[in-house]
Amino acid sequence: MNDATTRLTHEREITEPVSLTRPDGTLNPDAVGWMRRALLNTSGIGRGRTGRGRNKRWEYWGITTPDVIAAVTVATLDYATLSQVWVLDRRSLADVDQVAITPLSRGVTLPGSLGEGPATATVPGIEVVIAEEPGPADAAADGTRIRATTARVKIDVVAERPAGHEAMGVVVPWNDRRFQYTVKDVARPARGTITIDGVEHELPAGESWAVLDHGRGRWPYRMNWHWGAASGREHGRAVGLQLGGLWTVGTGSTENALSIDGRLHKLGGELEWRYDAADWLRPWSITGERVDLRFEPFHDRSSKTALGVIHSETHQCFGTYRGVVTDDSGEVIAIEALTGWAEYVRQRW
Repeated sequence: MNDATTRLTHEREITEPVSLTRPDGTLNPDAVGWMRRALLNTSGIGRGRTGRGRNKRWEYWGITTPDVIAAVTVATLDYATLSQVWVLDRRSLADVDQVAITPLSRGVTLPGSLGEGPATATVPGIEVVIAEEPGPADAAADGTRIRATTARVKIDVVAERPAGHEAMGVVVPWNDRRFQYTVKDVARPARGTITIDGVEHELPAGESWAVLDHGRGRWPYRMNWHWGAASGREHGRAVGLQLGGLWTVGTGSTENALSIDGRLHKLGGELEWRYDAADWLRPWSITGERVDLRFEPFHDRSSKTALGVIHSETHQCFGTYRGVVTDDSGEVIAIEALTGWAEYVRQRW
């Protein structure tokens, strides 16, 4: 751990591979901390009867472009799977949403650890394949290819991983039997196409971005959270925001970080989220040490689910971030217009 990191966050930086769980399935204390790349072996999640009913595994990709916003989810919750493909036309604000829930793990496969293999879904109405692939021979980048098909939507997008690009991984421990490992990877340049009702939208270079939310853990039945993310270019630099809240309070860990030209700047403090729950499209305020942001939504992707043991309420608002953030060196970076989202989720699962 370098001296700058020691001064800027209380959290321990992990720099070597380690297993998320111990042989008995409980949390490995050596895994608690944050990292700049995916280092954890998470194959113990979902194996055997350990933590039965509480194991949660997912891959979520959000894609933002000037014309279209899209999201692809492949998840297993132990007792059911959730697969979803959602797109929003930014001009008309019309969206297309396809969701499939199947019992147990039927129709869905997920790798034991990030990057070990593809994530796939073959479920009613949805086909998804998410897989790592090498980049072009003349490019210093590999990437993740995200392919998803429904009756009205086809997505074929590569989230590029530039050389040296860092992603935030962090373990959030509620206790030794309930914990979460998340990898939030923002500001990944995206290329490819998104087709809606036969109309193909090619992703414009330099203006299209992908964000990964990779999760492996064992969750309490009830949990609320905030998540915000944004990607884009500010004054010629690639900038990504990764912001969280509620679910990490009291754990000693946060999922807050900045990405500046692919370099991760970890934020150890909790953030304060202010918004109007009676009008989700009013501006939000997200503030804290090294963060002073205003979020201006233009669309509220809201949903409520009551299906057996699963009850959820989600408001995922898409819009524009403005304000300032401060990197590890103390440089204040002006955020004039970054496209992204901010969400509130109330979950029983």
